[in-house]
Amino acid sequence: MEEIKDLKKAAGIILKAVKAKKRFIVYADSDLDGTTSAVIMKEALKSLGANVSAVYFPDREKDGYGINKTGLKFLKKYAPAFLISVDLGISNYKEIEEAKKLGFKVIVLDHHEALGKIPLAEAVVDPKQKDDKYPFKGLSAAGVVFRLSENIFEGRMSDYLKKSFLELVALSTIADMVPRESENLMFIEDGLASLKDTLRPGLKAFFKGPYLEEFYDFPLKVNKMIGILNVRDVKGGEPGSFRLLTCPSVEEAKVLIEDFMAKNQARRERIEKIVYEVGQKIRSTDPLIFVGGEDFDAEINSSIASILSQKHEKPAFIFKKMEKESQGTVRVPHEVNSLELLEKCSKLLITYGGHVKASGFRLKNSNLEKFKECLFKALKK
Repeated sequence: MEEIKDLKKAAGIILKAVKAKKRFIVYADSDLDGTTSAVIMKEALKSLGANVSAVYFPDREKDGYGINKTGLKFLKKYAPAFLISVDLGISNYKEIEEAKKLGFKVIVLDHHEALGKIPLAEAVVDPKQKDDKYPFKGLSAAGVVFRLSENIFEGRMSDYLKKSFLELVALSTIADMVPRESENLMFIEDGLASLKDTLRPGLKAFFKGPYLEEFYDFPLKVNKMIGILNVRDVKGGEPGSFRLLTCPSVEEAKVLIEDFMAKNQARRERIEKIVYEVGQKIRSTDPLIFVGGEDFDAEINSSIASILSQKHEKPAFIFKKMEKESQGTVRVPHEVNSLELLEKCSKLLITYGGHVKASGFRLKNSNLEKFKECLFKALKK
């Protein structure tokens, strides 16, 4: 069977760099797919004896999605180094050029749609590249990173490490709502089987406490766990799920879980309130939902957009308005391609990208009304 394009190339580059004692940086998205991917990549590198100097998560609200200038400015002190992007990077052509100028060699591990030019990185591993012959395109980012880790270990990955990684791949596959078919079914089945006897303290803590007792069905327990892990409680630049998944003890993890559960409840109440308020203003004649403001929160906009799009069967564009720019998220019904809509209005955007059904964008506030008008016209056509 065909391999994902550049998979063996990326593994070879990494193995050579480890042998030469080069520095590594893992640059990851802050959602659960991104944090699980970062954990797998970091632990795979550490198991090889590599020097992982930093794991960096960009602030979506302040700096936007993907590799950005703020992140590169912070990380340039580690150059020269190998920068491995996980769950992002496929649309960061300009930023990767800048990273190379700073002394980084970049490897992109992503699963988002490839838009336009492919970044000029050392290797680009993304099954959604147009010329990629890998038959299955529906992997989560953690699934892509796991496939790379298999190549890195050249068939000698320990059973413990494999089971530990598969637990994370299962969580990411469920959380990121990628297709439950082909190898994703295997990832979920094997990962959940291993999860029942997990040795990872951060996950073990869930089953050692009362957090999941109300559910008898194991998949429901896992869904509840994912809901808790999705709380983006960032401290020291690290999302809560990353801190929990790398937590060294069960007792310390329990403290984190208690805190996340309280924040998750407050988060749900806030989402319900905004969904209700926005729902009262939606006109049946409008082809889409376009709403945002300064009081919106980038952390919950994805959930709001998903609920509104499903409930009203319309594309939902929800954005956080900042001083000069707005950061938004898009969710669409089955028959609509969100990336095609964004592409038709891309001249008004600073950046955009993601999946066909779930994507994001950034633009200047001065272009908000023009963007809305463009989307209306695109949908009417």
